[in-house]
Amino acid sequence: MRFLSVFLAWGLLLSGPSLSEEVDLELVLLADATGSIDDEEIRFQRSGYADAITDPAVLNVITGNIHGKIAVTYVEWADMFSQDVVVGWTIIDGMASAREFAGTLMAAPRKAYGRNAIGAALLKGKELIEMNEHTGLRRVIDLSADSANNWNGPTIEEARDTVVSSGIVINGLAVLCRHCSGRPVSYDLEEMFYRKIIGGPAAFVVTADSTETFADAVRKKLILEIAGTPKNPIHLPLRLAGRR
Repeated sequence: MRFLSVFLAWGLLLSGPSLSEEVDLELVLLADATGSIDDEEIRFQRSGYADAITDPAVLNVITGNIHGKIAVTYVEWADMFSQDVVVGWTIIDGMASAREFAGTLMAAPRKAYGRNAIGAALLKGKELIEMNEHTGLRRVIDLSADSANNWNGPTIEEARDTVVSSGIVINGLAVLCRHCSGRPVSYDLEEMFYRKIIGGPAAFVVTADSTETFADAVRKKLILEIAGTPKNPIHLPLRLAGRR
């Protein structure tokens, strides 16, 4: 009977929940899908991310890290009730997994619509990080937007403070280009990103200011996020300068 009890106990341990998978980075890509982004632009944005995640330079940074892999999810955000996880958490550890992620991203239908709710989007990113099955050395939410408006849901400032206080860094992609964002805005979008949206150690903003530079901006942004922005000051173009 004693042997049987020990055997059953071991069985329960073995059948219990598995430990979370360790990765270098947990990354939530929050992509703008609000009313200013039409279906063609949705596909354009996705293509930029698909090209970037399969870029050899990006993959070299991934595989050159401590664990050699990252966990990524792609979410399109709009209204506070319209946040679609287009690609669920995926381990990227080489070209094969990167291509699978890119293929899923390009094939999925659009489901997110509505007006800007950046605060709700940031909190959705936090929820996805805290509820996943991965343990990252770093945790990052990357939000792209063509405006800093917030028409419903929690305020941006409240959401940002909640996210950053939990140890998650918020970086930004300011989309300025007329043909890959819906409309120009009457204020300095980059400045609003710095003031209201990004936060955490070495948080930064990258700017896409034309259709030609969008994919390159995404690629640079991913490299900075995956490699980890150095804590010591480094010389970067003004539009890549981090918030400290």
